[in-house]
Amino acid sequence: MPSMPVTPPSRRRVRRGLACGLTIAGVLVTTAGTSRAEPYAAPGPLPAITAGTLPARYAAEHRAIAAARGTARRVGDRARAAALDAFLRPGRRFLSFDPRGGGQAAETLGDLTTARRVAVLVPGADTTLGAFDARPGRPWATPGGGARALSAQADRDGSGRGLAVVAWLGYAAPRMLSGGVLTDVRAGQGAVELRRFLAALHRVNPAADVALLCHSYGSVVCGRAARGPGFAAGSRVSDVALYGSPGTTAWSAAAFGPARVWAGRGRTDWMEDVPHVRFLGVGLGRDPVSPAFGARSFAAGPGGHSDYLRPGSPSLRNLTAIATGHPIAVTPASRRH
Repeated sequence: MPSMPVTPPSRRRVRRGLACGLTIAGVLVTTAGTSRAEPYAAPGPLPAITAGTLPARYAAEHRAIAAARGTARRVGDRARAAALDAFLRPGRRFLSFDPRGGGQAAETLGDLTTARRVAVLVPGADTTLGAFDARPGRPWATPGGGARALSAQADRDGSGRGLAVVAWLGYAAPRMLSGGVLTDVRAGQGAVELRRFLAALHRVNPAADVALLCHSYGSVVCGRAARGPGFAAGSRVSDVALYGSPGTTAWSAAAFGPARVWAGRGRTDWMEDVPHVRFLGVGLGRDPVSPAFGARSFAAGPGGHSDYLRPGSPSLRNLTAIATGHPIAVTPASRRH
């Protein structure tokens, strides 16, 4: 077996310094309060998510997005207006949408009612409506763009039949440079919403197995969700993939119940150098790629923190195999220690 390239010590010291700097910044940086009134309306009543109400739900959210775009234009929020223009392109379907604050949304690719497998992408810090699928030159680094990259890879390798993909931004993701990324408070709130969403998917299609693909702080959301009632049995979560993870607040893969738990990290992902500790509610616990955590490893290649769903990458191929329920096709990572 060829040896794994090793990061030079000098480069590792720089990465470790940057990671520690970001950690310190997260403790020190605070967001000043603002008296600016929220210009966007709260979501109105919606049909419950069931197989029979999906068309009505998609139509209602389309109208809500159009109304929010009108508000964005009226108040001069050009970035939000541009993002919502993209949401309203023909063929896009949203199961949920909330324009307030940084915003929340869940987009569906494929047919949930007939899917054999549903892959739910849970993104991490700094994810807002404006960053949902608009990152110039790197669309795969966003929830919407990543979902499309995963779906396209499944079609290319022939495993896409019966797969639906959901880009799920169903929580208020913390900012990277904030104290919120050092605790699981936002994740706890997101975990409640994620369990509700998984229950709704189960109502739509009780026979479909679910794979959670959890990136960065999104892995904390998945970790907290896993310790809630009915996580695996009530929603048929068969696989959980943790990548670019700072920790999940769980100390072992056993916390995720009977689901297969996978972990991977790109060789140039700075998350490797974040302290994996937890003390008095600060820190996010054991590193999921460590042998002690007990997850199945998958090769993530040379990519950085935002490259896991990059087309052509080993990480995308492996995450697609996990999403489509083909564990035998997953390439394990080579141990470096």
